[in-house]
Amino acid sequence: MHALTCPICNALSGFLNQQCPNCGTTVGIHLPSRSLVVASEEGVDIGGERWVRCSNWEHPGCNWMTLAEVDDDSAGLRGRCFPDSLVRKRPDNEDTIGLEKLPSTLPDLRMLIYQLVDLGLPVEPFWRSEGGLAFDLLSSMSTGKPVMIGHANGVITIDLAETMDAYRERLRVQLGEPYRTMLGHFRHEVGHYYEHILVETGSGADEYLDKCRKIFGDERASYSDALDRHYKSGPPADWHASYISEYATMHPWEDFAECFAHYLHITGTIDTARESGVMLESDQVRFAMDRDIVPLESYADQPIERLLYDWKWLSTMFNRVNTSMGRRPLYPFEIAQPVVRKLGFVHRVIRETAKRRAGEGDPLVDAVSPSAS
Repeated sequence: MHALTCPICNALSGFLNQQCPNCGTTVGIHLPSRSLVVASEEGVDIGGERWVRCSNWEHPGCNWMTLAEVDDDSAGLRGRCFPDSLVRKRPDNEDTIGLEKLPSTLPDLRMLIYQLVDLGLPVEPFWRSEGGLAFDLLSSMSTGKPVMIGHANGVITIDLAETMDAYRERLRVQLGEPYRTMLGHFRHEVGHYYEHILVETGSGADEYLDKCRKIFGDERASYSDALDRHYKSGPPADWHASYISEYATMHPWEDFAECFAHYLHITGTIDTARESGVMLESDQVRFAMDRDIVPLESYADQPIERLLYDWKWLSTMFNRVNTSMGRRPLYPFEIAQPVVRKLGFVHRVIRETAKRRAGEGDPLVDAVSPSAS
């Protein structure tokens, strides 16, 4: 993720802070510029428009800005920042247990939306278009009813119970997963959304769909049969040779979503490393390395192999650091050659979509404000 710096003293402020830790200036995230701005109570003028603090500024502690003027508030979005406006359902006001978990979930949602916009992907909200992106953030712990994490017709459902470390870790061990986080859930489920709108039904479907089926398999295969088979028999014994995870073996849809999530994991972490000045110098490390690893500002025009080569060495370093602290590896996955091809397809779809949208002059403000209609 980008290193967000204070507009006054240029100190690193962080993704969640409402105040600069160095000079104390109140700051807020301005999504169109992907930067921090001074967030006074009166708001700030940017590009001829007034931006004010999100209505969730005080609780649950949002540090994002939103346009002050809302021409049409029929969806009840007045005052919400763009990521928060995508929350279609949340626990009822009487559900204090569920609401208690909401503040620790929303930052992951905001981080997801920030990355999607930064990559140039379309984020069409449900309140503007049927089938647009929406999030139902519900809790199985408070209602006693199961909450199935998943995606359907643009709606992503997340179980807030997964914010509880013990609950999430129990499921991770039970399911044999090396990695399970709330941000990971968001990234996986949004992969389903983008496969649908970019590969299966979008303007690029004629170009992408057949290629996708050749690489991931035919998504028209019965999902319910695949689900039953996966939980009855488990993954193939040699799944490591062709898939990024056990869950990816279940169905072509899950294979794509897992690869999409990993693409976001990799690009987000590399971007963070680059903006932190991290690089690996081959003549300084105590092991053989072909060349220096200097993360690029953008891999948009690079083949997937360049991105993954840099990631191979950076993730090795991050894994060693975690091990030194007695933690599990940061990135506990092996990327086999067939997975390189799959990630290459995801890379192509994302980067070509971003270039096409940029060429069409798609105004970012229309994509990030409830007032743009």
